[in-house]
Amino acid sequence: MVTSTVSFHRVIKAPVSRVFRAFSDSNAMTFWLPPYGFLCTVHEMDFRVGGGYRMSFHNFTTEKSHSFGGQYLEIKPNELLKYSDKFEDPNLPGEMTTTVWLKEVLCGTEIKITQEGIPEQIPAEFCYLGWQESLEKLMKLVEPVIND
Repeated sequence: MVTSTVSFHRVIKAPVSRVFRAFSDSNAMTFWLPPYGFLCTVHEMDFRVGGGYRMSFHNFTTEKSHSFGGQYLEIKPNELLKYSDKFEDPNLPGEMTTTVWLKEVLCGTEIKITQEGIPEQIPAEFCYLGWQESLEKLMKLVEPVIND
């Protein structure tokens, strides 16, 4: 089975703790993770090493959805997150692994993301586009400072 890998690097104007929380909070995930044109439902999220998650992305245009889930493989708060992804659709076989590195820098957080094992049925450029949109939404969530 042929797979592909995509990688991303950004600097986000927000503290590492806020960026990490966006990956560990199911409400935050529903906001920023789905690319534009998609909604997200988090069905379960047990954020601990060995814990699992399951979610669905819903295409707002076509009203179709796809579900996926996985397991948290490694968690180092405010530093590292590694998890598996597996689509429930049998036409999208295999298991992906996503690794997120976070590092505090002078102006906020440096974030590096690598997603490996992307099924050949999903063009890499779609993954790049989707992740770019998701990271844009992540920045819109974590960068504002709103004091109550």
